[in-house]
Amino acid sequence: MKHFSELSPSAERIVDAAEELIRNVGYNGFSFENIAQMVGVKKPSIHHHFATKVELGVVMVQRYSHRFRQALLHIEGTMSKAPDRLKAYAELFDSTYRQNHAMCVCGMLSAESTSLAELINAEVERFFQINLAWLTEVITQGLTDGSLHSNQTADQLAEIMLALLEGAMVVGRGLKFGRGPRKTVEVFLSTI
Repeated sequence: MKHFSELSPSAERIVDAAEELIRNVGYNGFSFENIAQMVGVKKPSIHHHFATKVELGVVMVQRYSHRFRQALLHIEGTMSKAPDRLKAYAELFDSTYRQNHAMCVCGMLSAESTSLAELINAEVERFFQINLAWLTEVITQGLTDGSLHSNQTADQLAEIMLALLEGAMVVGRGLKFGRGPRKTVEVFLSTI
């Protein structure tokens, strides 16, 4: 199986198309034919880069997770206070959501987990574990330095915050209102 760092420009366009399709119609809602039409290639060209849809899905989630980790490192490098880091984290979700109510790729895949290959589910779980570990660390810092206050543990608060962000995207899309993830986290942060 390819690693996302080894992708050619043509393969990158295929992964980009898969990511866009997953955000909008889910993994089970598209085929290689849909990607071929979006990218402007023949279906065999996609199979040249990705033997199966599962391989494409795994590579796409790995790349998505890597980009998200890079964004987390940027937040760490530019903000020192836990509340500021948490607001910036929420902004990652909000900036995606503001693009026509687009969803987090791993949130969409998670909703389809019972029908996905275990290889894809393992990558999705890895994405969420990375997020929970980072959030737990940031919240622990805030509880320790007094910038956050709660009688809940940092890992409980991390899980709640991640669930709020993913849920805000789903509910927002369903209701078609503009509150979005950032506003949801602002309310959450006002309580801790």
